Amino acid sequence: MIGCNCATCHSADPRDRRLRPSIFLEADDGMAVLVDAGPDLRAQALTHRIARIDAILFTHGHADHILGLDDVRRYNFMQQRPMPCYGDERTIADVRQAFAYAFDPRTQKGGGLPRIETFVIAGAFCLGRQEIVPVPLLHGERPILGWRTGRFAYLTDCSVIPTESWPLLDGLDVVVIDALRDRPHPTHFTLAEAIDAARRIGAARTYFTHMCHDLPHAATCARLPETMQLAYDGLVVEC
Repeated sequence: MIGCNCATCHSADPRDRRLRPSIFLEADDGMAVLVDAGPDLRAQALTHRIARIDAILFTHGHADHILGLDDVRRYNFMQQRPMPCYGDERTIADVRQAFAYAFDPRTQKGGGLPRIETFVIAGAFCLGRQEIVPVPLLHGERPILGWRTGRFAYLTDCSVIPTESWPLLDGLDVVVIDALRDRPHPTHFTLAEAIDAARRIGAARTYFTHMCHDLPHAATCARLPETMQLAYDGLVVEC
């Protein structure tokens, strides 16, 4: 947190140094998919040596989830094609507004532009051999999307899982779910709410994400159920 002197912000534990939430999925068929492209994308890609991205899935269009999209220019160059980006109608509209210069025909002759293809999703679809299932969520009053593939699901920035979405979360091995802090918040699960949701989902393993500095890694993990823990930057999960 900018300007904060709390113990978490000054922690020597590298798991307390958190960039904006995003995940990178690698499938058995080689498909490499990014979920969200936050302002830290360039630093994250360099740190974790992400040399290929085949597609980007967006959960929603808030700044901390889309503002790194300009950095796909490098992937355009390496892979010699535009970057396909998927989201709901509102999110794609947010992306096209925030990066209007990339879609403006008057700027297409200039250099240094990201090449982006946007797709409004209408249900489950496939990337390579992987079925991608959108999971409707609420982020406060805003409808957003979580994503499921196989026996893994990613549910960031949520405060409510609608009734119709619970069946989409059956049979998971791993779920990653939003848990901002202990105190109530209008647009995010508290840690207790996230634990309750994780218990109902019943995945073999649960990782919490989008924590603020109210939740130090080691101390928080020490009070969690055995199958649950905080995620951290650089965590690798196989499922």
